[in-house]
Amino acid sequence: MDEAARTGSEAVGADSDQQRSPEDIRADIERTRSELGDTAAAVAAKADVKAQAKAKAEETKQRATEKKDELLGKAKEASTDSAGQFAGQAATTAKENPLPLAAGAAFVVGFLVGRLTRRS
Repeated sequence: MDEAARTGSEAVGADSDQQRSPEDIRADIERTRSELGDTAAAVAAKADVKAQAKAKAEETKQRATEKKDELLGKAKEASTDSAGQFAGQAATTAKENPLPLAAGAAFVVGFLVGRLTRRS
């Protein structure tokens, strides 16, 4: 009975037409060891909470830096556009109403001349 059980277990473990060679079995063992090593490394990486927290912090820092750069670029565009619009509006207003501009310029010149004559 013991021999019959052994014969049955060999038939179950091996192909009915051909038996596997020792090289095939060794190759399977090496492949299994490699897969087991990869699995163990993956489990160890998931279990390393400190490393995961550090990676998440770096990722968040990178995203914040990118967002900051994006917002600064938009702010520079807006300020350049605003300054250009203000200068254009000032030039248009000065062309349409030269009298207030001339009066303002005369006031500034008079103020400067008055300051210079007091010092002398």
